[in-house]
Amino acid sequence: MSDTTSTLESVRRAKADAWRARGHLPFGNDPGPLNTIASIRATHDGHDSAALDAAHADTRYRVAGRVVAMRDTGKLVFAKLRDGSGEIQLFCSARDLGEDFSLLKEIDLGDIVLVEGRPMRTRAGELSVLAKSLRPLSKSYTPIPSEWFGISEVETRYRQRYTDLIANYPEVNEVFRARSIIVRALREWLDDRDFMEVETPTLNSVRGGATAKPFTTHHNALDLDLYLRVAPELYLKRLIVGGLDRVYEIGRVWRNEGLSTRHNPEFTILEFYQAYATYRELMDETEELVTHVDARLVARFPRFAHGRSFSLARPWRRVRMLDAVTHALQKRHPDLLGIWANGMGLAGWGRVRAAVLTTPSLQREHRDYLNKCTTAGETLFALFELFAESFLVDDYRTADDGQSVPVFIVDYPFDVSPLARKKDTDKQTAQYGEGFPVTFTDRFELFVEGRELANAFSELNDPDDQAERFRAQLGNRERGDEEAMDFDEDYIRALSHGMPPTAGFGLGVDRLVMLLTGQKSIRDVVLFPLLRPESDGR
Repeated sequence: MSDTTSTLESVRRAKADAWRARGHLPFGNDPGPLNTIASIRATHDGHDSAALDAAHADTRYRVAGRVVAMRDTGKLVFAKLRDGSGEIQLFCSARDLGEDFSLLKEIDLGDIVLVEGRPMRTRAGELSVLAKSLRPLSKSYTPIPSEWFGISEVETRYRQRYTDLIANYPEVNEVFRARSIIVRALREWLDDRDFMEVETPTLNSVRGGATAKPFTTHHNALDLDLYLRVAPELYLKRLIVGGLDRVYEIGRVWRNEGLSTRHNPEFTILEFYQAYATYRELMDETEELVTHVDARLVARFPRFAHGRSFSLARPWRRVRMLDAVTHALQKRHPDLLGIWANGMGLAGWGRVRAAVLTTPSLQREHRDYLNKCTTAGETLFALFELFAESFLVDDYRTADDGQSVPVFIVDYPFDVSPLARKKDTDKQTAQYGEGFPVTFTDRFELFVEGRELANAFSELNDPDDQAERFRAQLGNRERGDEEAMDFDEDYIRALSHGMPPTAGFGLGVDRLVMLLTGQKSIRDVVLFPLLRPESDGR
């Protein structure tokens, strides 16, 4: 604590003692029934000064909140009061407050007070509460940042979110209110379609539901090593087996990955599963869900729709992964296109990979990534990530080229989709031709404005096929893949009882909030993001 801060706190503590001397607890309780600032504004925003004086001279409101600005003219004090619903000015005079007027000398910015008074308008026309009584409720020992300058230091904003919410009002406040609206709208859409909200375990004895490195923990009483869940998928599909045909969960998952503007080690996911549906039906439902949520958000906060660089106008683009790669190479690497076009056989895929590995512009880590690919399917996925994914925002746009459009990338290789259903052989042959070297799955991922937002597929319901894929995951683990799943014997047992044709969907809630509110970092939509511990100076 700096000397200046220590001095300011000492002054404020002395004022708290003065409150006690007057009979007011500096950390009091029992404020009694209150009116919200929003309700006062809603009632009187249309009333002019004459109307307020004539009809509301005897109206009394009790409002409590934090003092965030004060201006003392000697005979009058103007204060700005903020509660959870908004802000309003307090008009304080010695004539109206009597002995309570002297209390204002002991009120600091950040203090929480209770005021009783009537509505009025000042000469400038501002709706205010003419204070008739004043009661301190809570003393702020630590000065709050100036409302005019806020907090710009990013580390402080994330570490001291409570101060960020006070100082950077209303922008930060509105983002998190928007998040609440978004989550509520997700539930609303699902509940209206007879989905059942459920809760599944967050402590798992096996790794599964997604290819991701888990966090580990230990249960002392059982002497059991456990994993924080990386996804609720396998439990939700057990419920489908049990006859709950439409289920969803909105909850936290944990993945032991790096930090970035799009990744936080713990995040919120929505997953839902729908019996007797396919991934193609889910594309239509995804469009409905996201546009429904956005409509609810914009109705409350219209500003979030202004100046967007993307359009959510339906229908959205649906592009096969193979076509997305071909299109990207045609635009940016025509030298590879000829090799690509002739790479339909296994030997051809090898030539494609070899040519890409010698591309001068390719970064070393990308070469290393591609060099680990052992199959044509893995190679296709790597080429998509290297050459197409980051350019989706440029390649798929509105007719006037003014905004990017959402893109469903469909038909992912089986090699990178351990839980998705393979395309039926006749459908794959009809779409890709006989003997195509990649086995595809009925899977899509949704990308909006360059962000991977959702992942969905027709679920694998063949227990033998699923068991074989789990064994393949164990093989990947032996080769050093820290994200590979375990063999989940109970899940195989569940599938052996028969799971109906099912489609499953997963959406990153934090990324959806980022998209719809225009935030550039996931830390701006997570109230308390993971940070390194503060230095203790040693």
